[in-house]
Amino acid sequence: PRAMKLWTEAAELGSIEAHFMIGNRYHYGDVIAQNYTKAIHHWEKAADQGHVMGRHNLGMHDLTKRGMRESALRHFMISAKMGFDESLSMIKQMFDRGHASKVDYAEALKGFQIAIEEMKSPERVEVRAYEREHKSIN
Repeated sequence: PRAMKLWTEAAELGSIEAHFMIGNRYHYGDVIAQNYTKAIHHWEKAADQGHVMGRHNLGMHDLTKRGMRESALRHFMISAKMGFDESLSMIKQMFDRGHASKVDYAEALKGFQIAIEEMKSPERVEVRAYEREHKSIN
């Protein structure tokens, strides 16, 4: 399909978003045959260049498909410290189930809070206020 062709060209040019999208397609078997090895390859390419959801997906794959909790926790720690709330939630779930320590969760939470604080700007605060205001109107 055309989308895969374009994503592949973009990935060859270094697009981390393209690697992430190709990884998703291989993982879920959308448009192309499911292939976890290729999904992981593309997510790793994206994650190695800082793609937070690529990193999170590596953690989810390790946790749910491979049963590799320690590896999953490492991926989640990295993406949580980049401000990705879904990874923080996964660490909390792992902590609640006894698969992550209190220290792990505290470290992830602190890193998450630092990342969120660093991303704050007056413009972002203004957009959030606007979104809340207009969400309550609709």
